[in-house]
Amino acid sequence: MSGNSYQYNPAEMFKEWIQKSGKAQTEFMKNFSSMMNPQSQQFDPLGTLKEISNKTVEAQSNFMENLGSMQSKGMNKMFNMAQMMPNFLTWGAYKTTVGSNGRISIPEAERDALGLKEGDLVQVVILPIEKKSKRG
Repeated sequence: MSGNSYQYNPAEMFKEWIQKSGKAQTEFMKNFSSMMNPQSQQFDPLGTLKEISNKTVEAQSNFMENLGSMQSKGMNKMFNMAQMMPNFLTWGAYKTTVGSNGRISIPEAERDALGLKEGDLVQVVILPIEKKSKRG
């Protein structure tokens, strides 16, 4: 069995390609700038590349800072919600009607589930659902 005895090194090939393409880009930029601005100052492609690289690094840094800030805020919200979760277990919601003299009652099942006894202090939040229609 005979094979190709030529051994290639992908890393060397890539390095060579980068070097050649960098040189070609530099030459292109020099020629392009001289065509576009014949009377102005000489275009410095390496300086421009350095400036673009610096701006890219700055933009990436700002992005990472913003991302970190968003993650931190999100984690704080999650932590706050987690601290509130045990409170939800002690809350109850049910429907009832307003009785005479504006009285409302807590059904027995809800009282038992919440462990409420006569004389316990509770907070009531009123959300009207529908008004009783007047017959007339």
